[in-house]
Amino acid sequence: MGQIGILTSTEQFQSAALVDFAHALEARGYDSLWLPELFGREPIATAGYLLGRTQRICVATGIANVYVRDAHATAQARQTLAELSGGRFILGLGVSNAGLNTSRGHVWLPPLKKMSAYLDAMAAIDVAAPAPAQRCATYIAAHGPQLQQLGARRTDGIITYLMTPQHTQQSRERIGAAPALNVVAMFLAERDPAIARAKARAALKVYVRLDYYHREWRKLGFADADFADGGSDRLIDTLVAWGDDAALKSRVAQFERAGATRVIVMPLGVVTKQGLDLRVLDALAPVG
Repeated sequence: MGQIGILTSTEQFQSAALVDFAHALEARGYDSLWLPELFGREPIATAGYLLGRTQRICVATGIANVYVRDAHATAQARQTLAELSGGRFILGLGVSNAGLNTSRGHVWLPPLKKMSAYLDAMAAIDVAAPAPAQRCATYIAAHGPQLQQLGARRTDGIITYLMTPQHTQQSRERIGAAPALNVVAMFLAERDPAIARAKARAALKVYVRLDYYHREWRKLGFADADFADGGSDRLIDTLVAWGDDAALKSRVAQFERAGATRVIVMPLGVVTKQGLDLRVLDALAPVG
């Protein structure tokens, strides 16, 4: 098994429990914890909090929205956190989506134009602070050819989200052998097909309504009928790995064979009314 990380929303944890969760990942050998940016905790501040309370695991933004912070602030944060953590910070950047950014008062630009200008601005900044001993890896979220090629040229690689092993193979062919390819996928420890698909549909309900994802999934052989009624069984089973330990490990292996450098596991249902459900984390743990 290659590099494997975990992505989860942090809002479901109180602060002490979030640190405990990070420690649980460290103990299981996961290489990284990825923090999304939605409507709750700010990911760069949260990354600093966790880096100061862990020893080995990398903490990454997955992703930090380039519309909501200027390039200078991001360059400062990248260098500061990389330096103070001994090289354990990873910067993931993305454009998010038009609806979210326009609702916050930003003018939406074509993703390639926006990200190119942002990377240009970051490259021009000389941060007047001690340099980290280890350069901070930077990745951009990218699904289409042009943005993926930008990531391959200008950063350390790319991040994909809710795509298939077929898409991973296509992405690897586009970016070449050297850049990193980080693949985010949902995983669920549930053997009953009806229960698994119901939970998966609940997790995917926002995404199956978005035209942007429809466009990408159509390229992979899905059609409008697959997006109706919360998603067809075929769509659900392709996007969300569910089943026993062997089934979950098999999906990780599929992504790795397709060219993923790191599989970023998004475990569903970690926090329950009964407490933490760590079955996915235990099943895929690099350290037994």
